[in-house]
Amino acid sequence: MLYEPDDYLIRHFQTSGIDLTAKVDELVALSAPGASLNLSLYRDMLITVIRMAQADRNRWDAKIMLQTLREMEHAFCALEQFKRRRKVTVFGSARTPVEHPLYHLARDLGATLARYDLMVVTGAGGGIMAAAHEGAGLENSLGFNISLPFEQGANATVEGSGNLLSFHFFFLRKLFFVKEADALVLCPGGFGTLDEALEVLTLIQTGKSPLVPVVLLDQPGGTFWLDALAFIHKQLEGNGYILASDMHLVRLVHSAEAAAEEIAQFYRNFHSSRGVKDRFAIRMNHALSRAALDQLHEDFSDLCISDGFEQLPHSQADWDEPELRHLPRLLFTFNGRDHGRLRELIDFINLPQHWAHPA
Repeated sequence: MLYEPDDYLIRHFQTSGIDLTAKVDELVALSAPGASLNLSLYRDMLITVIRMAQADRNRWDAKIMLQTLREMEHAFCALEQFKRRRKVTVFGSARTPVEHPLYHLARDLGATLARYDLMVVTGAGGGIMAAAHEGAGLENSLGFNISLPFEQGANATVEGSGNLLSFHFFFLRKLFFVKEADALVLCPGGFGTLDEALEVLTLIQTGKSPLVPVVLLDQPGGTFWLDALAFIHKQLEGNGYILASDMHLVRLVHSAEAAAEEIAQFYRNFHSSRGVKDRFAIRMNHALSRAALDQLHEDFSDLCISDGFEQLPHSQADWDEPELRHLPRLLFTFNGRDHGRLRELIDFINLPQHWAHPA
């Protein structure tokens, strides 16, 4: 995410006749390490709070901001220990009974994801969430609970542990479900599950969230997602409300092993992505061959606004993640529109025959 300083905040102090900028700079210098790359960000955070104080917003607005900042800082701190572990957010109905085949499937999913060294993130409740955590075990589980006066507590796997975070606001909880996810698996569920499915797809489709695998999981012979996909194909794609390529953003599977393999395949060569000024960078575990690059120019030129694709052996730009500088990069000026086609490109670079030195 590119950062641009909020010059309006600075102008506000200049025109108000109150010079607090020097004190803000002094406070930032006292609080943050001098070599931090985030000094300008911390400065604007403080200025934002001061602006609110100067306007003296109503108490409810101030409480919302305070609670939001507190919850986010606490979550960042608690999740730091799991920073380098791949995580899979699992959604599904909290009402799925223990004896239901979907409960057993979700438990198998948790165990299989743990075997692939993937952590399982859920809402920490019952049903599908409890089953996935039960299969994964505490060491491989994270629970993002919501504080409600009338609901039961967290499931037995994560309750009372350091792997459980409680949120007051739904929107922050949903933010972290997506922010922490290297993949998402959606099992059958109710309004909440459908809400999460459509929100995740909207965020990826619009580029507001990084492209990650979105896996729809149902029991063998189940029609929950088949019926949902049939509606999407007929009504959304058929009426031009979405691009045909948007359907590449989801994959339907019917076993825990197939779900885990879909996720593993996505990261076979693709490591991660980020914006670099006006270009899009894909970090890779293996450089692409010359023939593969030529094919990219031929088959995926529609993704580029200009100049095509460029491969670099490494990068010096990852100052915040220096351990990733050695990874080769694929850079291009992405049109920012067709993320379904971008998924197809990732599938292409994940094929070993397209690597410069196949495994």
